[in-house]
Amino acid sequence: MKKLTLVLLLISLFAQAQEKVNFTEKFKKENQGKYKVEVNEVKELLQIMIAITKTGLENEDMMQQEGPYYQSVLKQFKAYENEPIIHTFDSLLVETLINNVFLTGNGISYDFKGDKLVKSDVYIFPAGGVNGVKVVENPITQYKKELEDFAKKSNFRSFYKKHKKYYAEIIAQYEKEANVGKQWKWLEQNFDTRINAYTIYCSPLINGLNYTSEFNNNNFRLIYMSLPPLSNNSYMSAIENELFNTRVMFTEIDHNYVAKPTKEHKAQIDEAFKDRKYWVNEAVEGIDAYTSPRYIFDEYMTYAVYLLYCKHHYKEADFQKAFTATVGVMKDRGFTKMKEFTDKLLTVCAENPEKKIEYLYPDFLSKL
Repeated sequence: MKKLTLVLLLISLFAQAQEKVNFTEKFKKENQGKYKVEVNEVKELLQIMIAITKTGLENEDMMQQEGPYYQSVLKQFKAYENEPIIHTFDSLLVETLINNVFLTGNGISYDFKGDKLVKSDVYIFPAGGVNGVKVVENPITQYKKELEDFAKKSNFRSFYKKHKKYYAEIIAQYEKEANVGKQWKWLEQNFDTRINAYTIYCSPLINGLNYTSEFNNNNFRLIYMSLPPLSNNSYMSAIENELFNTRVMFTEIDHNYVAKPTKEHKAQIDEAFKDRKYWVNEAVEGIDAYTSPRYIFDEYMTYAVYLLYCKHHYKEADFQKAFTATVGVMKDRGFTKMKEFTDKLLTVCAENPEKKIEYLYPDFLSKL
């Protein structure tokens, strides 16, 4: 199977479209201090359509291709793989896998009303730019008729309704096991950034292509994440599964806290990370997506802060499991100095327990 070749720069997702949301006073009141998990209907339609493209069928890292849900998707929808709109989506994915984000990320800008798609009052054009790549028109608007026709022809809405119980189980598992509130509280104790609400959009078809965004409108900041269901791997212990799921979620959330001080210390980061070959393995596929010292540093910092969280919340033996697993994952992704980076951050934090993490940047960077 073809492997996922795109490593998204999560800190910059949707940066050019933050203003294209509409957080009314009613919306703010209903969502303040809350997080929700949703398997969004239109977004799931996009996930399914991408899953049956040639690119989706060949890319097991991008699409979750194991389990009964995927088989049910193939059973009902693969017969439509030669529809013109599916070929159009495939051509977009061949051009760049970032188009997966533009398609699924803008799914929340519409809702179904019968067989028709109607515009959301909240999300106008939520996914307009990723890492310097931009689209000038919301693709859901652009392909609205084709999406409506595909959904009707394939009987998508009945499929979605049939699986609502399964979607509810995914949501319930998140609410029971994800510890979003705990992570949120810890991050706001250790950074100055304040977030008003979180939304997790989940799909059983998501595998390795996760992304996050921050929307800031009408004095209200909302973090939006696109994530797979929580994992429950039989070959892992309960604590190992918890650590894995925490890492997946935490390293999406904390991008939104790490980004501000990273931007503020760009000059020092550029100097510390000027020797790119020291910090990354250029031979690893996907590492070229991290185009600047700031992006490389930010990825290291995102995972190192996750390990700080583990240090504060887990027994030493479990922290060491998280540490070893994270160093291994980062090495596989091309970030070869994760151990050294984290060791120095842990030392600086231990020396300055009264300081928030973002105020440790100058001291920490001077030691790299």
